[in-house]
Amino acid sequence: MAGIADVARAAGVSKSTASRALTGAGYVSGSTRERVRAAAASLGYVPTTSAVSLVTGRTQTIGVVMPTLDRWFFAQVLEGIQDALRERHLDLVLYGAPPESAARREMFEHFLARKRFDGLIAVGIEPNARELERLMAFGRPIVSVGGYDAGTNAVSIDDEAAGRIATDHLIGLGHRSIVFLGGDPDGARTSLGDERRRAGYLAAMRDAGLEASARHVESEVTLPGGYGAAVDLLGDRRTRPTAIVGVCDEVAVGSIIAARRLGIRVPENLSVVGIDDHAYADMFSLTTLQQRPHQQGRAAVQLLMWQLEDPAAPAHRVYEASPLVVRNSTAPVNDDASAVIGVGRRAGR
Repeated sequence: MAGIADVARAAGVSKSTASRALTGAGYVSGSTRERVRAAAASLGYVPTTSAVSLVTGRTQTIGVVMPTLDRWFFAQVLEGIQDALRERHLDLVLYGAPPESAARREMFEHFLARKRFDGLIAVGIEPNARELERLMAFGRPIVSVGGYDAGTNAVSIDDEAAGRIATDHLIGLGHRSIVFLGGDPDGARTSLGDERRRAGYLAAMRDAGLEASARHVESEVTLPGGYGAAVDLLGDRRTRPTAIVGVCDEVAVGSIIAARRLGIRVPENLSVVGIDDHAYADMFSLTTLQQRPHQQGRAAVQLLMWQLEDPAAPAHRVYEASPLVVRNSTAPVNDDASAVIGVGRRAGR
């Protein structure tokens, strides 16, 4: 197997020059760098992580902190991060544990404290445990993916705008009895991003003069959670809404399944909007606000690379676009077909 000495000999330079050319540490002219890289490629030489670390003082490793991998969003973000790091020939070390767990505490107190990474990407970190501030104390560059940033570089969608646009879409179709489904009011089980989506819903209802009829129904932020809460919500004909804004697509899809099992036609009798454009969204023809977590992961890596290159650069947040994707789960309110007592023309009969 070829070593750095073989590459240097083939390129006609010293070992130190060959090392600088391959690692990017120190000045090397463009022509020399290309000659060294060509020699390395012809010999099949790949610098080891330990060799690069000795020259650059970096581990060539990026740490990723996230709560879980069994949710679509987190898995997609991780895939985007991994793809972007692979392109840069950087290693990834994943630190994952559920919030408020013993494993989570051990992760912060032992594994992360070893600092075996050049920078961190923190995904879905919530403000209540001040975890992002603890990560900042490690003295490594950090990028946050999600609603909370604590002054760090960050990537997210505008969750409040997403909630408002989803609700405005339903209001524009003539709906007045619109429920926001998912999470809980005190935030104990609701992420900061989800709470901002609810704030957008409330703002849209208020701006339309519908604040008095705004209603939040709690549920776990999962497909089964949305299904269970929607069964109860839709099972009472007297209080059944004509439309639902799901805090996420999983909750929205759960509500569509519940409606179908109760014999309620979507969208004829019930319109449903989600937020995410989950892999299930097209299958259920769900109208939703699209976000691309894979792209958010890639954007987080780019922000981190900029910060590693210029630690003094000011932090900024990147808002990824979240356009409305209209499918067949929403339609104009049908007063004659509405199952809600007292809605539209039925009130005057």
